[in-house]
Amino acid sequence: MSHRVKILACSASDKLANEIANKYGQSIAEYERQSFSDGEFQISINETVRGCDVFIIQSTIPPADNLMEMLLMIDAAKRASAHKIIAVIPYFGWARQDRKDKPRVAIGAKLVANMLVSAGVDRVMTMDLHADQIQGFFEVPVDHLFASTLFAPYLKSKNLDNLIIAAPDAGGSKRANAYAKYLDVDLALCYKQRKKANEIESMTIIGDVKGKDVVIIDDMIDTAGTLTKSAQLFIEHGAKSVSACCTHALLSGPAHERIENSVLKELVVTNTIPLKEENKKIKVLSVASLFSDIMKQHVNLKSISKHFLFAN
Repeated sequence: MSHRVKILACSASDKLANEIANKYGQSIAEYERQSFSDGEFQISINETVRGCDVFIIQSTIPPADNLMEMLLMIDAAKRASAHKIIAVIPYFGWARQDRKDKPRVAIGAKLVANMLVSAGVDRVMTMDLHADQIQGFFEVPVDHLFASTLFAPYLKSKNLDNLIIAAPDAGGSKRANAYAKYLDVDLALCYKQRKKANEIESMTIIGDVKGKDVVIIDDMIDTAGTLTKSAQLFIEHGAKSVSACCTHALLSGPAHERIENSVLKELVVTNTIPLKEENKKIKVLSVASLFSDIMKQHVNLKSISKHFLFAN
């Protein structure tokens, strides 16, 4: 039995959600967000969702209100007798808190997963989790999509004869290595040591980048400190040019200024997070068609394997 589909767009991802809905072939369902004077807000869905497969689209970027809005939307759909509730989270926030790396710290990614499941989600769709194992934090199925589906064909279209893929740190080596194997090119690594979060103590290049067009692969870019310092280091080691592909463009603090003043030739990102400001060095690739196709496959009970160009 096929079920009707309703697509809901939370406020942080309304532009992307409208793109996804257009690709899917239907309009966004109407809802209302009522705010109280103390900052509390209430969500009400203005269309019937009884017996429907409901897709709720929201990247859980800061502030925490964005996560809370999604949780309230999920609860509203559940109480309105939706058949299935699918949380479409292009960027899954709190993903950097995936383990206890020191005593007495929270595992934020697991906490958020618990909250979403408790709220009533039946499935989660997301892209380029900071750590693949976060899928196991959920007690419901997770469709984990990869931006490589967009980035790899884009890099191929550039026809770079001296291409070499690079990882900005040891943690990103697996992701970068998958690109290198698919594109049949070499891999370089930028090894860094940190004093604390967002502050780098030292960096070292592993691999021969002399005369090469370096493309740095990462899942997210926050303050752009690591990326711009890596790019500078590659140039100092003889690289011909340095570009980067980063899925989630958080771009907080001095990020835009650092990118503008850096040696980076181009920064390619997706629209999982809306850009706060334009930058001539930044190219945005849309994930709307990919998420729309996955949603259609889910509704029609079909395999999504063809959407995985290669596993990161």
